[in-house]
Amino acid sequence: MIRPAMLAAVAAVVALAPAGGVNAEPAAPISCTAPAALATIGPALAHAAAKVEAGHKLTIVAIGSSSTSGTGASAPALAYPARLEAELHERFPNLDFSVINRGKGGEDAAQELARFDRDVLAEHPDLVIWQLGTNAVLRRDDVSGDGELIRRGVEQLTSAGADVVLMDLQYAPRVLARPGHAIMERLIAETAKSERVGLFQRFELMRYWQNRPPAEAAPLIGPDGLHMTDRGYGCLAAELADALAANWRAQRDPVRSAHTAAVSGTRSRAMPGAAIAP
Repeated sequence: MIRPAMLAAVAAVVALAPAGGVNAEPAAPISCTAPAALATIGPALAHAAAKVEAGHKLTIVAIGSSSTSGTGASAPALAYPARLEAELHERFPNLDFSVINRGKGGEDAAQELARFDRDVLAEHPDLVIWQLGTNAVLRRDDVSGDGELIRRGVEQLTSAGADVVLMDLQYAPRVLARPGHAIMERLIAETAKSERVGLFQRFELMRYWQNRPPAEAAPLIGPDGLHMTDRGYGCLAAELADALAANWRAQRDPVRSAHTAAVSGTRSRAMPGAAIAP
C-alpha cells in the first residue's frame, strides 16, 4: 500500500525536481523495513510526549549539516526534516507539527554549537534532533575531542527545556573509508547514554538496509558516495517518525508499548503508525 505521505513526496518530485536532475527517481513507493530494536529511541522524551498528549502544537528543530539541509535530494520537500513533518502529520492527523530545518552543509559540532542560540533556541523547540559527526570524521582522524563538544551542546539544549535526540553518521562509502568513524559512533552513543537523551541509530539502520539482498534494497546513497537520495531521506524520515511515535506512546501506556515492541520484531513502512489520541 502506498501511503498518503509517500504520494505527496512523489508529487513533490514531479513538481519541484529539475528535468534530468541527477537524483530524480522513478515514482515508486519507498520500501524500507527494519528490526524495531534498531530504531527504538530512549529514554523518554517526556516534554514532547506531554505536548502530544495534550494536543498542543509541537515544534521540532532539526540541526545538522548537509544531510539535514537535504543535499542529494531532488527537491527541498524531500529533505528528511520536511519528510518527517509529513510522516508525523500522517500518524497524528489531529495535531499540529512544525519541523524547522536548520541544516547547513559542511558544518561540524563546533560550528553547529556556535549557532544554537540563534538558529535553535530562538525557535523555542519542544524537541531538537541534532545530526552530527560526519564532517568531523571526513576532516580529521582524531575526533576524540568532539565528545566534550557534543556533551556541552546537549547540556545547552536540555537546560533550555527541550528534549534532545542525537542522530549519528550515515552509512556511506566515504564515511566508512575514514578511520575515525567508529570512534565517533561510540562518542555519540556514550554522550546520549550519559546525558540521558535520545539516540537515533542512523548508521546501523542504513547498514541494515544496504546489506539486504539487492532485489530488496533501495538506493540510499547517491553517486558521490556520501549524500542520501530521495529514498534514503524518505526511509530515514519514516523510521524516525515511527520511533518518535513509539517513544511518545510509551509515556501514556508503558505496559502495552513494551508488549507491542516485544512481539513486533520488524516494522514495515507499508503500515501506518498508531497515533496517540489528543
